[in-house]
Amino acid sequence: MPSNMQQRSGMFSKILIANRGEIACRVIRTCRRLGIRTVAVYSDADADAQHVRQADEAFHIGGARPQDSYLRGDAILEVALRSGAQAIHPGYGFLSENADFADAVEAAGVVFIGPKAASMRKMGSKAGAKQLMQAAGVPVVPGYTGEDQSPDLLQRQADAIGYPLMIKAAHGGGGKGMRIVRGSAEFLPNLESCQREARNAFGRDRVLLERYVEQPRHIEIQIFGDAFGRVIHLNERECSAQRRYQKVLEESPSPFLTPELRAAMGAAAVQAGHAIDYQNAGTVEFIVGQDGGFYFMEINTRLQVEHPVTEYVTGLDLVEWQLRVAAGEPLPLAQDAIPQRGHAIEVRLYAEDPEAGFLPGSGRLVRLRLPDPDAHVRLDGGVVEGDTVTIFYDPMIAKLIVWDADRPRALARLREALAQCAIEGPKSNVAFLERLVRHPAVVEATIDTGTLDRALEEFMPTTPAPAQARRARVAAATAVLLREEAQSRSRAATGADPTSPWALADGWRLGHAGQRRLVLDDGAQAHTLVAHGSAGDYVFDDAEGGIVVQGARLAADGTLSARFDGEGQRLRLDADGGSGASSRVDVHDGERRWRFVRVPAYRPADADAGGAGDRVLAPMPGRIVLIRAKVGDHVDAGQELLVMEAMKMELTLKAPRAGEVAEVRVADGDFVEADAALVVLAS
Repeated sequence: MPSNMQQRSGMFSKILIANRGEIACRVIRTCRRLGIRTVAVYSDADADAQHVRQADEAFHIGGARPQDSYLRGDAILEVALRSGAQAIHPGYGFLSENADFADAVEAAGVVFIGPKAASMRKMGSKAGAKQLMQAAGVPVVPGYTGEDQSPDLLQRQADAIGYPLMIKAAHGGGGKGMRIVRGSAEFLPNLESCQREARNAFGRDRVLLERYVEQPRHIEIQIFGDAFGRVIHLNERECSAQRRYQKVLEESPSPFLTPELRAAMGAAAVQAGHAIDYQNAGTVEFIVGQDGGFYFMEINTRLQVEHPVTEYVTGLDLVEWQLRVAAGEPLPLAQDAIPQRGHAIEVRLYAEDPEAGFLPGSGRLVRLRLPDPDAHVRLDGGVVEGDTVTIFYDPMIAKLIVWDADRPRALARLREALAQCAIEGPKSNVAFLERLVRHPAVVEATIDTGTLDRALEEFMPTTPAPAQARRARVAAATAVLLREEAQSRSRAATGADPTSPWALADGWRLGHAGQRRLVLDDGAQAHTLVAHGSAGDYVFDDAEGGIVVQGARLAADGTLSARFDGEGQRLRLDADGGSGASSRVDVHDGERRWRFVRVPAYRPADADAGGAGDRVLAPMPGRIVLIRAKVGDHVDAGQELLVMEAMKMELTLKAPRAGEVAEVRVADGDFVEADAALVVLAS
């Protein structure tokens, strides 16, 4: 078997990317710029994925489930050797922090583009990492990291540390296996839940305890190390906007840090890197109290999802740095040469339903419209219109990153970019993000890691004022009429008599004034409007009276400008290509969005949906991990009956009403499809 070991005198000529989606496409982009050929791997579910299409070569490695494909280190390594790849880039997630995989890669004569396995192992346990950092002089939160995991001892340790405290899975990550406990009586139930989630997610249920810092900020420092013993930092990213420990918005620089605190945290991060002989890209995460006290949380021994924020403010390509360091080159810049310019913010567009507890979604992206990238707007994505968001992997559609000279202007850029997003198919979090970036806690930079969980309803899209909603409806109706008139003129121009009055689309009828009747459904109610006029000048009558529209013009970019009862306004509209009853119009007034569908003026009443509320249905495909009810049990409304795991999260399913359990149709470990009846209550 030929050796694939890269000669350390030069850059790689071919690498394999042991990942999928957005990060695989991101690595391919840098490799293409550097003239490096790329090898992709793919599962059954990803045969037509973008990373497969963009790579120079692609190899199938197994089934749709991660454990059957992207977690199969042996299959990935075999492809690397067969394809002649000199190195493997693990991306993030999957095998990126698996020390055994890193060892196997190096043992096979292939370069692992990441830290050494020994460094990973030192950070693989949160408990061991905390002890190591404490010995190295890096500030840590008081707590318990011992081997003895008996519930009685953990209860005593928790009581000694004091409340509130946090239980954390020692081998966890990504917000999994974490619970906040505010009183002694709550400790043991939370311990059981945390350990169960840790076992399911990481295969080990060891936990550590630490004092919970109230209203903290989450600030992380990007570090880089090379094989020559140098470690530097590339400044910070603030990730305090979180929901259930999952980052929602990231930015750099942090609006919370003073220059002195930034310098102290940067120095501590470099110290942490030296403590584990760190090489390549890593992130040192700190929790920061309102008083400025900061404490080590963990080192993520990989590239982070939010690395584009650092790339924007430094002007550096971190993937290129990874490749150069892995190829044996020294760090490209010294600490005092790291640039810092302007302000960058990142949000993640997800296929999820904020109104249903952010339940992850799946399905075909029937329509995907995102802003055009430029010097101020960057998009990192792994799907395009027509692709499918599958149930097997993270439901991220794209990362949207903006940059400008300062934070207020960057926020303005982000608001404008979000307004240009349109996603059809699975539900998305776009409207939630639009509300988030306008909220005072974000605008004034006072948000902490618990803000969203404490007051999530404040960040959810609100019910618009009736007058605002009515104007949006009228704008949608105006767009429908303008488009129909343009289509009629186009048809007439190709007809036998282009000047015929019968070709006009002004609603004129013999014997009465012209009028057109439209019914627009906003998802909650169907609204009837009767329109008089044409060519951008209309009078609309609805249940609330009349409204006059004058000078309406629909530009090529989808913006509608018009005077509504004499008041001028510009709105962004986005319409499908349908006509008549199939028309769909999205309206954005600069702050919020509406969707209207033109429906037939008369339609049969919807069939009775029925349902007596006697079934617990699976909200999405997933695996049953816990059953708390059995046949014959009497349950109360809202009582927990099942726990299922789906798309990297645990979902609690509750009784829809009080009653007796008549059937339990699943067992522990069963994989179920969406809408499957899991528990049936007696009628």
